[in-house]
Amino acid sequence: MAATAVRYLRSVGAATTAGPTPVDPLPRPHLRAVADDERPPIDASEFRRVLGHFASGVTIVTAHAPDDAEGPAGFACQSFASLSLDPPLVTFMVARTSTTWPRIARAGAFCVNILGADQSALCRSFAVSGADKFAGVSYEAAPTTGAPLLDSVPAWIDCRIQAVHTGGDHLIVVGRVEALGAADRSDPLLFHRGAFGRFGPLTG
Repeated sequence: MAATAVRYLRSVGAATTAGPTPVDPLPRPHLRAVADDERPPIDASEFRRVLGHFASGVTIVTAHAPDDAEGPAGFACQSFASLSLDPPLVTFMVARTSTTWPRIARAGAFCVNILGADQSALCRSFAVSGADKFAGVSYEAAPTTGAPLLDSVPAWIDCRIQAVHTGGDHLIVVGRVEALGAADRSDPLLFHRGAFGRFGPLTG
């Protein structure tokens, strides 16, 4: 039976030896950029409205460079998240137009101050631009970087800047955690659809 099959394959010109048969490579695909008129239009206000349904915690990111004549720097930040356990990394996003970010970048380090439910006024004071955000605010130096660790925050993360990536009109900042701590205290401050709130456990 096998010999008959071999004779047939030879008669039609097929290869009868083991091994791959050489083939011509496929042509390279034609790649092109997506044209502007092919992108779905996304209205900025609708983008904000829909994304506002995602509740987030609220932090204040602070830094202090010894040679900064303006003193400590800080801004309110919702876009903070843990990134990696090994090595311990966190991330936050900041607008490219931020006047505070260049000062944090020069410091090379920052402290993330996680706010509690009773600290919405503190958050608002760090959300304004051009004001003395640290007026009347008590703080101490974070243990590793010396960045301002604000009094009475329920948790804090002391970091050195590890990497900065571009993300549209924002920068994605990655920090390596050098020290951190948390106090046993009440609810975190939350932000949802343009308003502050607090966490409440589900019942039933």
